[in-house]
Amino acid sequence: MQEKSHRLGVERRLGDWMRARLPHGIAEFIMFGLKQGWACLFGGLMLLLLIGTSLIWEDSWWLARYDFLVLAAVGIQILFLATGLESRREAWVILLFHVSGTAMEIFKLHMGSWDYPEPGLLKVGGVPLFSGFMYAAVGSYMARVIRLFDMRFVPYPTEWMTWALGAAIYLNFFWHHFGPDLRYVLMTLTVVIYGRTMVRFTVTRRFAMPLILAAGLSTIFLWIAESVGTSTGTWVYAGHEGFRLAPLAKAGSWYLLLYVSFVQVALIYRDRLSETKEEAHGHRISARDGARP
Repeated sequence: MQEKSHRLGVERRLGDWMRARLPHGIAEFIMFGLKQGWACLFGGLMLLLLIGTSLIWEDSWWLARYDFLVLAAVGIQILFLATGLESRREAWVILLFHVSGTAMEIFKLHMGSWDYPEPGLLKVGGVPLFSGFMYAAVGSYMARVIRLFDMRFVPYPTEWMTWALGAAIYLNFFWHHFGPDLRYVLMTLTVVIYGRTMVRFTVTRRFAMPLILAAGLSTIFLWIAESVGTSTGTWVYAGHEGFRLAPLAKAGSWYLLLYVSFVQVALIYRDRLSETKEEAHGHRISARDGARP
């Protein structure tokens, strides 16, 4: 508790320092970017590992690149837990992301959608275990960004509808290999179900953004991250040769997967699916869990 209070004090002093020296709008923008960067720390480290290892790894080394990525990802998760950057409750949800993501990876690999061309021992069904951590990175980001920005989601849709939509989206990634692809129907349903939902968040003061817009912006960055994987040759899509950007169609897939992710993260942040009386009246509040820059 003392360590958390110390970190909180440092972070707030940094925010105060910036606000005292920069125009308010610029300070707000910089703090937003710093918080976002801090929230995606796990994903950012994984992308750096993909790029770094692709540049230096040699086939003759005793440890396969894929296996190193698995060990590095596990090490990062242990470090996050040991330092309090992630709670055990968040770790369980991230594990759920890892399992659901790996299950889909195994299926897609055997359907020929993409391939992992390099050797490695730490694989399940031909899929290197680090791939599940790429899905877990999305869960880590979502859990951290909700906490760091003290987000609230209002009005939140009827819960059974969100679960039904999330399940339908996940199952469609399997079903479309055997029947019609329902992704455009499901995209339309995201607008119908979440169209009124606003994300209320704190930088240094309170803001609001439509959840659908937030999902769309996040999709752009996820497509860029996906392109890092393809451009480094870490995974290869069917019909692609050499190092290329990810297909644009993957942006639509990630947009839908974000709603599956959101339903899972909502398991541990049920209190964020409404707002306090003070927030409802638009009062300025400080983030309850801290504001790490």
